[in-house]
Amino acid sequence: MPDVRAMREALGLSQRAFASAYRIPLATLKGWEQGRRHPGASAYLRVIARMLDAAREALKAA
Repeated sequence: MPDVRAMREALGLSQRAFASAYRIPLATLKGWEQGRRHPGASAYLRVIARMLDAAREALKAA
């Protein structure tokens, strides 16, 4: 499973900015990073991890 915090920090984004860019509820992102929740969307997170910019651009167009 991808390390969501590491992905976010690699982009230099706040939790709020990352959640907004990738359309993840902020509370969900915080839960993942704090280990209280485990991503059920791990396939989506793997795509983001491998294609950070492409995923963000695709979501902007949607």
